[in-house]
Amino acid sequence: MRTKILITNDDGFYALGIKELEVGLAGLGELTIVAPDREQSASGHSLTLQHPLRINERSPNHYTVDGTPTDCVFLGVNHIMRTRRPDLVISGINRGGNLGDDITYSGTVAAAFEATLLGIPALAVSLDIAREHHFSTASRVACEVAGKVLEHGIPVDTLLNVNVPDRPWEKLAGFRITRQGKRSYSDVVRENVDPRGRHYYWIGGEVMQGEDLKGTDAALVRDGFVSITPIHLDLTNHQALEPLENWEWSC
Repeated sequence: MRTKILITNDDGFYALGIKELEVGLAGLGELTIVAPDREQSASGHSLTLQHPLRINERSPNHYTVDGTPTDCVFLGVNHIMRTRRPDLVISGINRGGNLGDDITYSGTVAAAFEATLLGIPALAVSLDIAREHHFSTASRVACEVAGKVLEHGIPVDTLLNVNVPDRPWEKLAGFRITRQGKRSYSDVVRENVDPRGRHYYWIGGEVMQGEDLKGTDAALVRDGFVSITPIHLDLTNHQALEPLENWEWSC
């Protein structure tokens, strides 16, 4: 039986990254694309519950949803592909890295997170954009990692967060299994006034330059390696359990 793969992203259905991903995965199985109808970057793990969602079939096996990446995975698995669930979910290729603390906000990673919650192996793929935007490199990386996942599987309740340096395939330093690092941004809030005199605010900020810890995703990508970070659904800080249990409680 042919492998079925669900593809989504947070940059939107018409983004270059998802088109390159589809091309790169063409020989790996039967692909179904379910993506937001517009950009949903930094949407996090947001599921739409307060208003109805609409699915539009753009062409065979190509759908848009007027919701978040999480919505796309939920509807893709439980409705569009309900007769046979996907064997793998791939989210990406994101335009920009999802390194360190980025994963907290990332719609790309959240889509893979949702698939993992639904019991389906998943990976999030991001290109750490520099100047030339080598999406074809990231697509080739995604295909290789996806092939390994389909062959070996991944641990239960775990997704793979894959970040690719923005360089040609032949200039990659290699593949590395990494741990999540830290990423800090300048705290920029820009205030302005609209034509009606009302104030509005734009949240933004540049990545703060600093020394990345050895062995972390950001450090390895900076050095030209593909970073593959296993992300676990269990967010418990197990080292904190014992100290907290020693607190004195009133009852």
